[in-house]
Amino acid sequence: MLRHEFQPGKLVVGLFLTATAVAFAGDAGGLWETPWFAVVPLVVGGLCLAGVTAALARGIRRRGGAEGGQR
Repeated sequence: MLRHEFQPGKLVVGLFLTATAVAFAGDAGGLWETPWFAVVPLVVGGLCLAGVTAALARGIRRRGGAEGGQR
């Protein structure tokens, strides 16, 4: 298996999009009621948090905090 660089921003946005999908799947299954506009804060908040996370991770890597070569 090829090793790849860990990208925490993609992890964060994936978690928020999965949470959005679970919220609407629960609504579709009749488990609870989810308003249609609930997607906006989840997706926008997740994208903003992922951007901050990615910027912090890049800043840490540029300062030499991570081992490995630069591209």
